Amino acid sequence: QVQLVESGGGLVQPGGSLRLSCAASRNIVNIATLGWYRQAPGEQRELVATITNRGSTNYADSVKGRFTISRDSAKNPVYLQMNSLKPEDTAMYYCNAKMLFTGTDYWGQGTQVTVSS
Repeated sequence: QVQLVESGGGLVQPGGSLRLSCAASRNIVNIATLGWYRQAPGEQRELVATITNRGSTNYADSVKGRFTISRDSAKNPVYLQMNSLKPEDTAMYYCNAKMLFTGTDYWGQGTQVTVSS
């Protein structure tokens, strides 16, 4: 079992930046894909960005050019750099890890991002 813990959320003004981090309870190996998803009140959870074990990235159209996903160590596997934030980016952001051989999904509890003046 792997526990993921997100951090770095908060309140920021429009145009500002935040960097989200995702820490794992133990070293994670054999990861197929790491990703960030978000869910606004009353909305479905949506993909923000993913990165594969080979480093290929994928972004939602709404964040392209503003957000950057990156991978790091096995214990702190994924980050999300968010620039030029907009009010519509306000949501709970979740870290996800999909395992390579089992396809098992692990989710964090989320970190709140609020963009408001």
